[in-house]
Amino acid sequence: MHLTKSGDLAPTVTRPEPNSDAEGANKMISVRVLCLGLLLVMPCCSTLEQKRPNFVLMMVDDLGIGDLGCYGNRTLKTPSIDRLAETGVRLTQHIAAAPLCTPSRAAFLTGRYPIRSGMGGFHKLGIYIISAASGGLPVEEITFARLAKEQGYDTALIGKWHQGLNCERSDDHCHHPRAHGFNHFYGITMTNLRDCQPGHGTLLVNVHAHIPYGTLGAGVATLAFLHLKGVVRVPRRLTLAAAILLALLVSSFAAFVFVFPNFNCILMRNEEIVEQPFNSENLTQRMTSEAIEFLEKNSARPFLLFFSFIQVHTALFASPYFRGRSQHGLYGDAVMEVDWSVGQIMQTLERLNLQDNTLVYLTSDQGPHLEEISIHGEVHRGWSGIYKAGKSTNWEGGIRVPGILRWPGLLPAGKVIDEPTSNMDVFPTVAQLTGAGIPKDRIIDGQDLMPLLRGEVERSQHEFLFHYCNGYLNAVRWHPDNGSSVWKVFFFTPNFYPENETACFHTHACFCTREYVTYHNPPLLFDLSRDPSETTPLTPATEPSFHHIQEVVRDAVARHIQTLKPVPEQLSRANMVWKPWLQQCCSSLTNLCRCERDHQQGSHFPTQQSQ
Repeated sequence: MHLTKSGDLAPTVTRPEPNSDAEGANKMISVRVLCLGLLLVMPCCSTLEQKRPNFVLMMVDDLGIGDLGCYGNRTLKTPSIDRLAETGVRLTQHIAAAPLCTPSRAAFLTGRYPIRSGMGGFHKLGIYIISAASGGLPVEEITFARLAKEQGYDTALIGKWHQGLNCERSDDHCHHPRAHGFNHFYGITMTNLRDCQPGHGTLLVNVHAHIPYGTLGAGVATLAFLHLKGVVRVPRRLTLAAAILLALLVSSFAAFVFVFPNFNCILMRNEEIVEQPFNSENLTQRMTSEAIEFLEKNSARPFLLFFSFIQVHTALFASPYFRGRSQHGLYGDAVMEVDWSVGQIMQTLERLNLQDNTLVYLTSDQGPHLEEISIHGEVHRGWSGIYKAGKSTNWEGGIRVPGILRWPGLLPAGKVIDEPTSNMDVFPTVAQLTGAGIPKDRIIDGQDLMPLLRGEVERSQHEFLFHYCNGYLNAVRWHPDNGSSVWKVFFFTPNFYPENETACFHTHACFCTREYVTYHNPPLLFDLSRDPSETTPLTPATEPSFHHIQEVVRDAVARHIQTLKPVPEQLSRANMVWKPWLQQCCSSLTNLCRCERDHQQGSHFPTQQSQ
């Protein structure tokens, strides 16, 4: 063997020459030198392998920025997350790329605005609510998990996915987490709908309210009455057909509501359904145990764990140990359970001596769902703190989320950064740290966080951030290079009524389509550095730079739009409706797709001693 110019080992060419003692001795010396060299090189390679950082990325569902002690809450105990902030960096202007689950998570996974991957729709509904739909994150998109996997990392997603599942068959799994770079998946394919828990009502109640059963029934009854009185002559067959149609419509909807939990509340391990419908009892503990088991199995090699919490999305649940422990009802209990789980993950990293070589990140996918009231009238929502509105809006309460990063020795402890950052920034940060590099064949909207976190630069690389409501450009944030102001321009705002505490309660969420918003000409302008609560729009009379700011933002929007390429809309009506041939079912339809095969019982359940 010999070294090439590049330093690689290459085979030597042996020549058929007479053997001699000297030649044998030389060969023996060469072999010993080679073995010694390999022994010296191997520890070096092993050391380099160990220096590649691990990643634990945690995302809570619908958590408000005001729900955590480290962001100002004084009535809800979150000691584990607060400790994470004390020993790491806390971002105070961390922004979700969308105010709804599906597009926000698509942006987080890919580092790109969801409109670029078709994950921003143009209809009222902006998320998937049916598992047997054909839309989802396109396989052409590159996730941080795929990049890490290509660099030799073991990757896992535990918890919520909500990025689609199948395309053409019930087993093609074209949108499955394992099709996007995750070696291991244990979690739910959808989100935690009300229908997934008995006694919490149904998400379909709003759909039910829009079906004119009463009108149809009244019409049939009126025709029958007029026919009996001889006012009109209606063929008996027509009356009978109308009555049958009405009965079928009512019964079909009732049947669909009845089986909806079985069809949509699915717990999977990799491609296998292990529980249908899933049981939320101790589900967070089961997922915590799964995460700990993954960390233990991969402590000797690089890993990336994405723990995507099912809590605190409704329907709310908390394990028996946490029920009644907070001052904020079931919602507060669920937040405390999440905090416990974070503590278990951090303790495991310390026990395995991995804490100094692991970048830990914690956030929420968007703000709290303010319209969530249980069927019994109990408030099931979080808190946005000083920020306006919540989930499904691009007011600050809907998109300003917790952002905490910890890496002892490399990131300063207790540092607070008030610069615009985005959940899209995780993608390029992971790409750079794994050695994969940022893909060159597509636009990546996120920015590498490490220079800002380590203090190598003082300002964010985001001069502009574009805020989408579904597929519609809703607002723009501008942080000029030469100033401290953070300007925010709204092209339209949701019809949101906080003064009577109904918000968008009548629709259960604020929508983006024309009939639910108010357009502004000129656009509304706020300076978030002076008015973070967005209480008072600026005018030409109150802000001398009003017209200049509007012009700069308008030019930025024009440049941004030029970078958008047409892609298939994954959240179109055709991609969101129920397709029976895509329905996942772990048993026969006669058994209503029921099964219980999950062997994970949660060996890390909380006890008095563990608290």
